[in-house]
Amino acid sequence: MSHDNQERHLKSLAESEYPHLRVLIANERRDRLELLAQVVAGLGHEVIAREIHVREVGAVTAREKPDVALVGLGLHSEHALELISEIVREASCPVIALLSAKNPSYIHEAAKRGVFAYIVESTPDELQSAIDITLQRFAEYQNLQGAFGRRAVIEQAKGILMARRGVNADKAFELMRDSSRHNGHKVSDVAEAIVQSHTLLPPPAPQIPSAVGDLLT
Repeated sequence: MSHDNQERHLKSLAESEYPHLRVLIANERRDRLELLAQVVAGLGHEVIAREIHVREVGAVTAREKPDVALVGLGLHSEHALELISEIVREASCPVIALLSAKNPSYIHEAAKRGVFAYIVESTPDELQSAIDITLQRFAEYQNLQGAFGRRAVIEQAKGILMARRGVNADKAFELMRDSSRHNGHKVSDVAEAIVQSHTLLPPPAPQIPSAVGDLLT
């Protein structure tokens, strides 16, 4: 693809429906950083940081809070793996490893460090598609983690009601469900209120307002 055609192609991608992302890029090789920055910017995203040094990338990640981080494999795989470790430690965003060719041993090590996906570098639109897929999977992962957390709170609240009201698990859940319907709250919100109230109130006669208090007494 000629330089002019590539510029037109990047512009058309930037004007498409893709969301604007704040991207951190890291690579031991400065020339690769500059090339990737051009691609990311051409796709309509903002490069918020370009990092080479392991000792600095963690602090930059914590300060900038990127939507996604792209880590390229430079001259030494260990350097790239350390970059990944530092970013993963500080980031709440997916970290994507970029490779010029498939490298199973490096991919395995990167996965152990917490990388969310890897991309074999190719065309800008394929890079954009890979980023989109990764962000979608990351959102699904976060939703799943949230669902597990809500379920754990509901189970904890059920245990509290079973102990306080002398009922079985089904009846405890029914009490929370009835309260949620009556007050217009989610069952998980009712469960959270029960757990929080239970931990804050001294025995043996807690005094708390609202339907949560009715559930516990």
